[in-house]
Amino acid sequence: MPNPHPKEPLPPCLIRWSGLTDRGRVRANNEDAFLALAVDGHGVLHLGKIGEAPLNATDFIFAVSDGMGGASAGEFASRIAVDRIPRLVSRSFQGSAIGLSSGFSDILAELFTNIHNDLLHLGYSYEECAGMGATLSLGWLTPDWLYFAHVGDSRIYYLPRAGGMSQLTHDHTHVGWQRRTGRISEREHRTHPARNSLQQVLGAGQQIIDPQIGAVGFEPGDRFLFCSDGLVDGLCDRRIEEAIRAPEPAVAELPIARRLVEEAVAASGRDNTTAVVVEII
Repeated sequence: MPNPHPKEPLPPCLIRWSGLTDRGRVRANNEDAFLALAVDGHGVLHLGKIGEAPLNATDFIFAVSDGMGGASAGEFASRIAVDRIPRLVSRSFQGSAIGLSSGFSDILAELFTNIHNDLLHLGYSYEECAGMGATLSLGWLTPDWLYFAHVGDSRIYYLPRAGGMSQLTHDHTHVGWQRRTGRISEREHRTHPARNSLQQVLGAGQQIIDPQIGAVGFEPGDRFLFCSDGLVDGLCDRRIEEAIRAPEPAVAELPIARRLVEEAVAASGRDNTTAVVVEII
């Protein structure tokens, strides 16, 4: 029997994003990189640093990478990590994310493995690239879910409409494990001398990686933050949330990523600093 009161279809969500990277006040070059892509049945489209679009027939990919290595190898590694994403997505997953909900773990794991192998190959093939590596925190946004994959100590945060902020990704460091298990506080983590000693990274001569892969549902009013560790060096979690949800009037009209990066660089600036913020409207 037909439903006498059929539900009205929900209007498609809009997403708004902003991204910014800054080399900081100490380093001579920027080893951070970020990426924003639209993905549909026709292929992959690079997006600008700021934008807004409907989330119905198009998926979106956002990513942040922090490179490491001698001379300019770190800068090259992070650029390779993000540049490989559209090529691999277009080649292997033509037809957008159809079926992503059932096979996202395999798709994202393969994506990370291919980037890892590319970085390893370059490191073995060219002396100037020896030992280079990169973190990568990536989110694939569909109409209902954010599917994410992560290696390293860049981060993805989730800020639900109702309030609060949670870190979706695990820092792949021993100090990060101590923080997650309650052995040290956030303050102790942020000042620990070994906080940047990575146990897992793409490339860098490591033969095995085990990306953290997960998914989170969302609704209008929610936000996601992708950032490098330079942002966290300048701002604690509480201040990050405040700057996103309740900015000072003087900067309230600025894109969220810009006000986060500028405040973090002003507070520290010892490292390259990158933020990408995605809002569900």
